[in-house]
Amino acid sequence: MVPKPETCRHHAVCRSPNVPRCFFIISLIGMSWITVSTVASAQTNSTLSSDGHSVSVRRPSLDEPSQQMIDSQRERLFNELAEEFSMFDRLGNLVRRVSQLVKPSVIHIEAHKTEKNESYDEAGAGVVLRIGNDTWVMTNRHVIVGASPSEILLRTSDGKEFHPSEILADASTDVAILKISPTALPPARLGNSDMTEIGDFVIAIGSPFGLSHSVTFGILSAKGRRDLSLGEQRIEMQDFFQTDAAINPGNSGGPLLNLRGEVVALNTAIASSSGGSEGIGFAIPINMAVQVADQLVQYGQLRRGYLGVTLDPVFSAADLAAAGYTAAAGGALVKSVRPGSPAEVAHLQRGDIIVEFSGQKVDSDDHLVAQVGLAKIGEKIPMIIYRDGKRYRTEVVLTDMR
Repeated sequence: MVPKPETCRHHAVCRSPNVPRCFFIISLIGMSWITVSTVASAQTNSTLSSDGHSVSVRRPSLDEPSQQMIDSQRERLFNELAEEFSMFDRLGNLVRRVSQLVKPSVIHIEAHKTEKNESYDEAGAGVVLRIGNDTWVMTNRHVIVGASPSEILLRTSDGKEFHPSEILADASTDVAILKISPTALPPARLGNSDMTEIGDFVIAIGSPFGLSHSVTFGILSAKGRRDLSLGEQRIEMQDFFQTDAAINPGNSGGPLLNLRGEVVALNTAIASSSGGSEGIGFAIPINMAVQVADQLVQYGQLRRGYLGVTLDPVFSAADLAAAGYTAAAGGALVKSVRPGSPAEVAHLQRGDIIVEFSGQKVDSDDHLVAQVGLAKIGEKIPMIIYRDGKRYRTEVVLTDMR
C-alpha cells in the first residue's frame, strides 16, 4: 500500500554512500601486502639439518614493509581523513549556529481540545513574526483549531509560558496566526521560498511527540507537491515543499530553515505508513504562508481570487505535447466558463489551455487554483493561453470568491 500524506492527530505535525577514500586506500595497501608476501615466499630455500631432515629457510626480503612504514602510512591516512572531515565539521558547526540563533523565535504550542465529549492535548510549534506593529506566532490551523485562546499554551525556548490574545486562521491553506502581547521575543528572519531549490540543505525545528525545540537536518527533496490527501483535512490550495528532514507528529507549524537561518517554509504534514517520519515531509512555502497571514491581519480572512472556470483534472503535459504545443511544459485545460465571471469578461473559452498566469508558468490545474486563490483582487493580471494551435495574451481582473 502506498503511504498517504497525513497531518498528525493528537500530536500535531507536518544514498548508497560511496566507499570512503581512506577505506579504498587501505584495501590497496592490503593488496600490496599480499603481493610482497608472495615475492618473499619465492625467496625461500631448502637445506638439510644435522639429522638429515629437510628444513625450509626463509630469507628476509628488503621489500617487506616494516612496522615503521605501516605506522607512517596509517598516520598519513588519519591526516587525510581529518582534512576531509573538517569540511563536514564546518557544515555541522553551521547547523549548530543556525539552530541556536533561531530557537528563541520558535514557540512550542499545546492546545487543549474537546471533540465528541473526548478531551485531549495536541502539540505543535510556531514561529514568531512581526506583522505591522504587532507580534504574532504563525502555525498550522490544524494545531489549534477547536481550542480557545485560554486553552492554547505557548512556551518559549527558555521556558516562559503565555496564552495568545487572538486567533486568526484560514482552512483553505491550513495557516493560522496567534496574536501575543508585546514581548522581547525576536521575530524570525524570513527567506524567499521562490529562490529555494531542490537539493538545498534545510533544518526543521519543532516539537515531535511533544519534545519541544527539537532540531533535524536534511535537504529539500521536491517542490510543487499538490493534490495531497491529508487525512480528514481538506487543504484546497496546495503548493508544498517536500523534505527528508525528519518531521514527526508535533512538528506542525514549526519552521523549515535554510542555512542562512531564514524561514523558507512551515512544516505541515508527513507521508507515513507508521505514523512517524519516513523521510517524506511537506511544508508550506513561506511566501505563501506570509501572504495569507498578511490578509488575515488586514481583512480577518483570506480574500481568495475568483476566475470562474472549471478545469480538467486529468489534463497533463503529455496531452499538451500531443496537441502540438511543445513550447510549454504544463498547463490547465478549461472545460467550461461560468456566465458573468471574470473569465468570461476576459474572453476565455472552453478548450483554452492556460499556460501562464501573472507572469508564472502553470504546471497543472491544482497549481492554477493556488495561483488564482492568492492573486490580487481587482487588478489586471496577465495570462497566456493556447487556443486552436496559437498562443494568445490576455488579461483578467479577479473578484473575491466570497
